[in-house]
Amino acid sequence: MQATDSPPLTTADLATQAGWIRLQHTAGVGRGTLRRLIAQFGTPEAIFDAGYAALAALVPAALARALSEAAPAELARQVALTMDWLAEPGNFLLTEADPAYPAPLAQIADAPPLLYLKGRPALLAAPMLAIVGSRNASLQGLANAEVFAQALSCAGLTIVSGLALGIDAAAHLGALGGPGATVAVIGTGADSVYPSRNHALAHRIAEEGCIVSEYPLGTPPLPHNFPRRNRIISGLAAGVLVIEAAAQSGSLITARLAADQGRDVFAIPGSIHSALAKGCHALIKEGAKLVESAADVLGELRLSPLVAMASMASMTTPGNASARAPAGAVGASAPACALLAAMGHAPHDADTLAPLCAGAPGQLGLLLLELELSGQVERLPGGLFQRMNR
Repeated sequence: MQATDSPPLTTADLATQAGWIRLQHTAGVGRGTLRRLIAQFGTPEAIFDAGYAALAALVPAALARALSEAAPAELARQVALTMDWLAEPGNFLLTEADPAYPAPLAQIADAPPLLYLKGRPALLAAPMLAIVGSRNASLQGLANAEVFAQALSCAGLTIVSGLALGIDAAAHLGALGGPGATVAVIGTGADSVYPSRNHALAHRIAEEGCIVSEYPLGTPPLPHNFPRRNRIISGLAAGVLVIEAAAQSGSLITARLAADQGRDVFAIPGSIHSALAKGCHALIKEGAKLVESAADVLGELRLSPLVAMASMASMTTPGNASARAPAGAVGASAPACALLAAMGHAPHDADTLAPLCAGAPGQLGLLLLELELSGQVERLPGGLFQRMNR
């Protein structure tokens, strides 16, 4: 890999990069085969120079022939296009053989042999925490993700997530507000953005953070790639924090991968009435650490107390914010403030809320609209309403 402050790559370095890319694009060279070949011959160049007989002793005859002969035109074109991409500022290729390959990721059973990077590769050497959660998150969940991510970034952690809609995007945005910045692990080639709605966010991450992909350039958003990339999200991190997840959420895959990899798993609890809390509650029952503030995460990760104190002094978590905030809604009418105070923090339907409208019978819809427009109440699926903590 070439860092932005490193001397230009030598001809030998470029040949090695091209060799790794050719191996990845060669049909029949999976992760296991690639590792076996590298273990035997040392470098891609040595593999291509080994000759058919030596290769046939390790791999099927057809693959041995493909590796010992000149690359076909289409494969050579793919290699050339990738090398052109790597020549652009801010684009990098990191292989398992590179000393800069992140040590935590190298320790997992199925670490990716190649990583395509766009942005600041030095972030991969920083301590990381993964934040994941529902794509269809509530406003409260999005607020939690952004504030927790910024607090943890201010404490020196780099936040890693998957660039998905919902919690992932909110976590990336929050992390960009602190010095720890953020890493996005994607399920497409590093030359594309998915989903398209996160196009502006992806460009900001490429400038201020780092985008990571194990997939060759041009790889489209294939459904099976996204669950697989989750092992990289958890593998890079010291732990995974889940913020809102339904019972069958893909975020639970990341959390369980993290547990299998020996990482800490954290979860923020929610209302027993919320479908988006079911996954977090299941993780807590399985042994995940219940989290109410960023300080809970910092303590479990055993960060320096001074770092944690500085973080909490500079950033208020959602729980602490609600404890210090006035009980009423800023700028709201007295009946709306009274309704807000009576709601508590669990979701309620309109029939439950109607008797709470003291002094304003028949005005429930208007009061809820007033609170919703002021950002104090969120409308949930199923006709439910919930107070927001900020």
